[in-house]
Amino acid sequence: MLKILLESLPLNITVLGAGAIGSLWAYKLAESGHNTTLWLRHSAEHTHRLKLDDQPDITFVTNSLFHLSQSDLLLITVKAWQVKEALSTVINALNKDTIIMFMHNGMGAIDEVFSTINKHPVVVATTTQAAYKPSINHVLHTGYGITHLGGFNSKGQQCSFLAEVFNHSLAEASWSSDIRPALWRKLAINCAINPLTALHQCKNGQLGEPQFLAELKSLINEITQVLIAEGIEIQQDELYSTVMHVVQATAENYSSMQQDIFYQRHSEIDYISGYLCQTAKKHHIDASNNLSLYNKIKQIEHSWRTE
Repeated sequence: MLKILLESLPLNITVLGAGAIGSLWAYKLAESGHNTTLWLRHSAEHTHRLKLDDQPDITFVTNSLFHLSQSDLLLITVKAWQVKEALSTVINALNKDTIIMFMHNGMGAIDEVFSTINKHPVVVATTTQAAYKPSINHVLHTGYGITHLGGFNSKGQQCSFLAEVFNHSLAEASWSSDIRPALWRKLAINCAINPLTALHQCKNGQLGEPQFLAELKSLINEITQVLIAEGIEIQQDELYSTVMHVVQATAENYSSMQQDIFYQRHSEIDYISGYLCQTAKKHHIDASNNLSLYNKIKQIEHSWRTE
């Protein structure tokens, strides 16, 4: 099947979720020639129009069971806590050979649904491409980054050709024979930046100010210990430098969690700091600073439901 896909480009791709990152990739994949459709949670119309930056609009077919059944690739870009419900709406319509790719912040969501998808090739991707949607039909590409792809199961390991597909659509993208280090490093950065910006309702760049540095170092110390326990080779100074580089490179950006808390939406805290703290507990590592931050975000979310 994979050999056939390699010889039959363009691919039939369904993007599940049209948030900022989903819209960015849908536009770029369609622009590079792939037959790209959208699957949306709420779609009264049969099409959805997207504009990227100042480029021309592209109109996408939406929520088509026929196109879904013909998909070579299902790219899932909803938030981690939405994965289980979103997948349940499409899984029965997929061809058994459809590749399922997950691209979201955090870890743990795939484990929750893996028993329902393990017969499919499963691929996971992590990206530092940045996007923002000022309106439902307009997406802005706010920062260039790197996308890593890798197999989650044995069938997924055979899908390395997808790196070329994604790199051609939006460079730089590459295949990792072991995707875990890239996932853990992305999680580490998210654990350091996202909850703090959400709690203090600030831009990423403000974390470089003196009042945040001691707390950042405490968080990163615990995060480093967890990564090492998980077999990820990393030094605390290296992780601190990486986090500060991201803080500076995205200084004018608001993190996704900051936006979720600002708009009183369910955040991905359970799959970011929550996942880190669960893993720390498994290894008997003291992650009290990360746990405190996790609890503060959960308290904020709980306050909305009790007002």
